[in-house]
Amino acid sequence: MRGWSVLAFLALAGCVPAAGQVEPARRASPRIMSLNPCTDALLAQVADRDQIVALSDYSRQPGVSSMDVALARSFPGTDGSLEEVIVAAPGLVVTGAFTPPATRAAMARLGLPLREFGMASTVEESEAQIRDMAQIAGHRERGEALIAQIEAALRAAAPPPGQAVPALVWQGGGLVAGPQTLISDLLRRTGFAPLSATRGMGQAQFLPLEEVVADPPRVILAVGHGAEDGEGGREGNRSLSHPVLASLKGTSRFRLDPTLEYCGGPTIIRAAQRLAQIRREVGA
Repeated sequence: MRGWSVLAFLALAGCVPAAGQVEPARRASPRIMSLNPCTDALLAQVADRDQIVALSDYSRQPGVSSMDVALARSFPGTDGSLEEVIVAAPGLVVTGAFTPPATRAAMARLGLPLREFGMASTVEESEAQIRDMAQIAGHRERGEALIAQIEAALRAAAPPPGQAVPALVWQGGGLVAGPQTLISDLLRRTGFAPLSATRGMGQAQFLPLEEVVADPPRVILAVGHGAEDGEGGREGNRSLSHPVLASLKGTSRFRLDPTLEYCGGPTIIRAAQRLAQIRREVGA
């Protein structure tokens, strides 16, 4: 029995690095926990599976997730509570830019490294975030590979020569996407002219139905469960599917999945493909 204990102790001791030493594998590949759907999608692209401690529960929900739901559900999930983070003991926590100050302070007191990724407003900003995340995960080459895929998708989505098509990104409640947003950058790259820019409107400003009817754009991109070819909308999105919009001559309506609007990274590929498809339909 004693001999077994000694062998067990020696085996365990052999697994522990000497004081002051850090295992190269751990230094290069930290265990990472993500609390935000945008960082979820990006982390899943550039990290090893066993590096990912958990992804946010948002990514497990259809209609909210910015990545493949089945893939997200194959990882442990987290509601992002401080208690879950403490129990998981990740080497790093990545999330969006709106971490509550109390949570941020608590993580600092507990020695839990936190890295926040803000909402990219351009493709270039998103690509910089991809490089940051890939470097954090210890896989820079995967970040460069993802950027190459994004650039290829943007080239494929580039419009033919001609005038940009005025387009309104209209959210539930009559809110618009501002000109300094990622979706507006993608609109410009795929042959559209964001209406918020031409009308001097900022992010999340209210645009009433009456103004849209009085001066309609060529294209309305209804975010969420709004109107697409006359389909009805849910509560809160009634203006997007109002019958009067169907009477606007020269205005086409299309649904834009809300998961394509905010996140950068791999989401840019799907967003560019969807906008290019709409642009072709409008041109036809």
